[in-house]
Amino acid sequence: MATQTAEADLGQQPVKGRSLWADARTRFFRNKAAVAGLVALILICLFAFFGEFLAQYERAYVDFSLMGRNAVNGVPSIETGHYFGTDESGRDLYARTVQGTRISLLVGLVGAGVAVIVGTLYGAIAGYMGGKTDNIMMRTVDILMSVPYMFVLILMLVIFGRSITMLFIGIGLISWLDMSRIARGQTLSIKNKEFVEAAVATGVRPFTIILRHIVPNLAGLVIVYSTLLVPQMIITESFISFLGLGVQEPSTSLGALISAGAGQMRYGVLWQLLYPLFFFVVTLFAFFFVGDGLRDALDPKDR
Repeated sequence: MATQTAEADLGQQPVKGRSLWADARTRFFRNKAAVAGLVALILICLFAFFGEFLAQYERAYVDFSLMGRNAVNGVPSIETGHYFGTDESGRDLYARTVQGTRISLLVGLVGAGVAVIVGTLYGAIAGYMGGKTDNIMMRTVDILMSVPYMFVLILMLVIFGRSITMLFIGIGLISWLDMSRIARGQTLSIKNKEFVEAAVATGVRPFTIILRHIVPNLAGLVIVYSTLLVPQMIITESFISFLGLGVQEPSTSLGALISAGAGQMRYGVLWQLLYPLFFFVVTLFAFFFVGDGLRDALDPKDR
């Protein structure tokens, strides 16, 4: 009798449920590639923002004794303090790689942030309003997407000056178009839900509904897209810097370092290309793996 009572008590114990984010976190950490990408991304961020404390030389310091002889005397060495060697001007490549990685990450994060914020709000407004407003806003997006964005970015840098701030703004403002289309499509499926209809019935203003009910329900999609958008921003910045229109001296980025290193290959100075290229490739793959892991973890069809 006591055993039956104990079994009945055990059967009546409440079962703890799992939230959406807890379930997504569990699924994400089961993905080995995503976890490896996250670890690599954390290490790269630590290198970019704290690696300068290990540098023996300032990034703008020029060792004139190594100019023209860096292929022999400027090789990577722990004893001399030039961990990654020196560039063609006798500057410490380690310190410049730290700065280049930091600037490339900032360009990717800030550019993706601008694109996600502008694109999400624009697409959510267009999808919720519908009708002529939606038609006008999305036809505007179609027209803008027909213009080569790289040409627009180069034109902006030539007209308004080549600076990091202009690079942030330019990359972000021309990369929100795809996000707006994605956000609009999701908004069309959300705006007819019961919680939105309840907010409309209680007299909540449309813009408040968009901010409080529509945009929060796009959070999963926005997070996934932003992690996949950051490497695209880094590639764009690197290409612009490779052309000489991006970050200007004495500052640098991974694209500028790769461009300078490619020009030194004919002199046998391979380390000037390999070190920046290594951090560039690892950063891109880390973001792609993390983005794929988040997409799988937040996809309701895979549960």
